[in-house]
Order: sequence, then structure tokens, then C-alpha cells
Amino acid sequence: MRTSRIAGAILILLFANISAAVAQDTWSLQRCVDYALQHNLTIKQQEVQKRLSDLTLQQSRLQMIPGFSGQAQGGYSDGRTPSLGNNQYVNQTVFSGSGSLNMQSNLFSWFYQQRTIAANRLDVQANSFLLEKARNDAAFNVATAFLQILLNIQTVKVNEENVKLTNSNLGNTKKLVIAGSVPESNQADLEAQLAQDSTNLVTAQNNVILSILQIKAYLNLGFEIPFEPEVPENITSLPLAPLQEMAPEMVYSAALTTYPLVKADELKIHSAAKAYQATKSQLYPSLSLGGTLYTTYANNYYDQTGKLFPFKDQIDNTYRKSIGLTLNVPIFNGWQQRTNVAKAKANVYNLELTRDLDHQKLKQDIYTAHANAVAALQKFNASVTGVMAAQKAYDFATKRFNLGLMNTIDYITTQSKLYKAQVDKVTAQYDYIFKMKLLEFYRDQKISL
Repeated sequence: MRTSRIAGAILILLFANISAAVAQDTWSLQRCVDYALQHNLTIKQQEVQKRLSDLTLQQSRLQMIPGFSGQAQGGYSDGRTPSLGNNQYVNQTVFSGSGSLNMQSNLFSWFYQQRTIAANRLDVQANSFLLEKARNDAAFNVATAFLQILLNIQTVKVNEENVKLTNSNLGNTKKLVIAGSVPESNQADLEAQLAQDSTNLVTAQNNVILSILQIKAYLNLGFEIPFEPEVPENITSLPLAPLQEMAPEMVYSAALTTYPLVKADELKIHSAAKAYQATKSQLYPSLSLGGTLYTTYANNYYDQTGKLFPFKDQIDNTYRKSIGLTLNVPIFNGWQQRTNVAKAKANVYNLELTRDLDHQKLKQDIYTAHANAVAALQKFNASVTGVMAAQKAYDFATKRFNLGLMNTIDYITTQSKLYKAQVDKVTAQYDYIFKMKLLEFYRDQKISL
């Protein structure tokens, strides 16, 4: 009995330690980003694309090596067949076999293989930049989701304070109702307001849960795994570049040198140009070298005396080798090759248009982000003033309400305005931070909190 109690106590302590460890296990932004870089599914997809382009380049290089193939063949026949040595037809059962080794090598094809290798090498470099873009995008998405969690947590705190405030006012009003100082309808109005504030709190708490689910999707983290974000002590202390240093043209110029998609677009164009040259080279004759080694054996290979040749003698007697040059001259194949050339040329132009569209979108996004950052700063400054004014109005209203000089509806309206002003301030503050971090991301391709 005593032993079981000791074992039970040990288990309780173990579970308590595990629970404490889980409770203390918080996720900072850096930890989230590092985890996403290892587990994000979009990044893994781009890693596969990079690996495929590596394999394509490797294969195109191996095509420069002469090709070798071996062939072995065996057969069985029964009936009237000629003997190989004397050519006399007799009824017989024949077992035969042969083997050959073939070689084929391209000597000259107007640099088709070299240009193909160059195109594939550029594709590898382009996919490297696309992989970098996928990683940067994942880091930014994680940071955005992390900021949303912090905003939702702050909103929960505002709602909690509002519920406490309404509860406190309700408690005071109940005392006044009992004393007969105010009508019972005042208590009913505050009870209804408390129900509304509690609903707002539940909604805010649920928004935290939803934003955590969102970041778990970016992290490819199991939804059942606990996630406790590491909340900065003071969000206003986050380092932000001055808005005047984030002129859109300056950010755009910097982005042209740092944005991975811009670099990938240029490399894709160069790759397509090399592929176009390689396709054009197939319009011209090509020269290749070929060779074959061959020998055979059969059990009906007799000499003039009717004696079967030994295996080694048959291999020596039937052995032959050949070597030759092949000139392949394309004459007419339904304009297939010229169509391929036209398609390759059109692909170059299409990739140039894609690059221009990406540049246009990048510039539009940067100008939009800058305009939004200016508006967000103005909203934040206005919300700070709004909170101060709403707080002052609420303080006066509280004094008047406690003296019985203001009815409950007007008092609740004043409190609701303060609540809305506080939520607007928190939202505007985080919105401004997000807009500035977006501009920093376009400029430096880095994100930090």
C-alpha cells in the first residue's frame, strides 16, 4: 500500500513537471521563423523543384559522354535448318546466342548540348532564388500571423478591462438600487451591457485561437500541439525605421537588388534565350560517331568435315567490329523543328513580359504599402487623441453617474465610446507596425520584431 502511494506521488510530480515545462514553453518570433524554414510545406515544394532542376542539369552534362549499350540474345529452334558451317539443310534442334556492344557519340551538333547545359544551369540558379523567395515569404507570413496573435491578445486585454469596469459599475449600482438611490432599471441596463461586453470578450478570445491556428498552418505544426506566443513587454519599443526613410522609389530601387523573384525572372529569361539557341541549332546537320562489336555462337556450326566448332573458335570466327560516321541532315519533318524554334522564341518574349509584370506588381505593392503606412500612422495619432478624449469624457460621466446626474443609457454610451477608442488605438498601432514591417521586408527581404 505504501509503495503504491509513493509511486502515485512520483507520477503526480512527473506530470506536474511536464505540465510546468509545457506551460513555460513559449514561441518567440525567431523560433517560429526557424521552425517554418524547416517544416513549411511551400518551402518543401520549392526544394523539390530545385532538386528537379539539379537533376536536369546533371543529366544534360552526362549527355556529353558517349553512350554505350550492350545486347545479349538467345534462341531455340527445331526443324529443318541449314548448318552454319556447310550450309546443308538438316532436321536439327538449334540453340544459338549472340552478344554485341554498341557505342554512339555526338561529334558536332552546332553546340546544342553546350547551350542546353547553359540553359539548365541558369534554371538551377533561378530555382535557387525562387527557393529563397519561398523562405522569405514564409518568414513574412509567419511574422504577420505572429503580429495578428499579439493584436488579438491585446484586444482580449482591452475587453477584459471593459468587463471588469462594467462589473464594478454594476456592483455599485446594485448597492444604490438596494438603498433606493437609483431605479432598478439602471441595474438592468448595466446587466445587459455586461452581457454584451462578455460576448465581445468571447469573440476576442476566439480570435486568438483562430490566429494561432493560422500560424500553425504556416509552421506545419500539429494543431493539437500547445502554442504559447512570447509577447514583447512593450510593443511600442519595437524598432521601426522612420517613415521618411521609406520613400517608395527608394524602397523599390533597393527591392530590385534584393528581391529574389526579380533575380529569378532575369535568370529565367537568360535560360530561355539559351534554350532558343539550342533549338535553332537542330535546324542544321549533325555529325555523330558510332561503333559496334558483335559475336555469336550456335550448336549447328560445323566445319566441312561435319565437326562442330568449339565455343572459343566460334566466338573468334564470328567476331566482327565496325565503326562509322553518321551525318544527319534535317530535310522535312512537317515544319516541326521550325515550330519548336518559333515556340522557344515566343517563350523568351513571354518570360520578358512576366518579368515586366512582376516589376510592375512589385512597384504597385510598395507604393500601396507606403500609402497604407502613412494612413496607418495618421490613424494611430488620431486614435491616441481619441482615447485621451474618451477617457476624459468617461471620467466626467462616472462622477455625474455616481451623483445621479446621468442616466444609465448615456453612461453606458460614454463607456462604449471609451472601449471603441481603446480598441481602435490598439488596432491602429499594430496596423502601423505591420505596414512598416512590410516596407522593411520589401527593402531588405528581412523581417524582425
